[in-house]
Amino acid sequence: MGKRLKQQKRGRGSPRYRSPKKRFKVDLRFRSYDDIEKTGVLSGKVLDFVDDPSRSALLMKVVFENNEVTHLLAPEGIAIGDPVNMGAQAKLKAGSVVPLYRLPDGAYIFNIEMKPGDGGKMVKTPGSYANIVAKEGKIVYVKLPSKSTIILSNECRAQLGVIAGGGRLEKPMLKAGNQWFKMTARNKLWPVPRGVHQSAYNHPHGGKQHHVGKPTTVARGTPPGGKVGHIAARSTGRRKGKKALEAQAKEQK
Repeated sequence: MGKRLKQQKRGRGSPRYRSPKKRFKVDLRFRSYDDIEKTGVLSGKVLDFVDDPSRSALLMKVVFENNEVTHLLAPEGIAIGDPVNMGAQAKLKAGSVVPLYRLPDGAYIFNIEMKPGDGGKMVKTPGSYANIVAKEGKIVYVKLPSKSTIILSNECRAQLGVIAGGGRLEKPMLKAGNQWFKMTARNKLWPVPRGVHQSAYNHPHGGKQHHVGKPTTVARGTPPGGKVGHIAARSTGRRKGKKALEAQAKEQK
């Protein structure tokens, strides 16, 4: 019967592949979307900065005027003691949590909600940001770091500014051991060899040395473990020139 592929074993949730949640410090979410935020503003200030092993971005510990303490992603340029606001009437300062309808076109935002009240789901990598492209009625067009544009409700919340820690990957690790310890902190296996260099029982492309030895195009409905390579590809190989494509179209006619 053979063995399960490594990526199939991961889905079982055994301790070897499980995320070490006991080491993580913060469950990062916006506070619940209540009437205070919808109609007014909740003011606070930065108490401290927190380095959480579960993410590469820096966090800031914020205490509000009602003595509520929460954690948010830290933007560039913020310092301990700076004010941070939440709500529809919040001041437009770096780090403040504001609904999208309050923000001007072109504003830099991060930690964006996909649905109002979900706590922030997108654009959380150090140094990343999204832009508000346009607003139309109750929808907002947001340009993501991937250059794609999505449509969101204007009641979704986001933080203003750019996430601190940009250029983190520009500093070299210098030793492979440093990278290994970095990955081990999150229970990630490293290094990961290419599929063609793995054994056949570890990867569908394994068993050979320099090439796959079979077509790499797989169907969209391929079960987990075998869904690697060119998934539901229309075509593979080199792109043909314009003249060759025109000649091929004439032959087909």
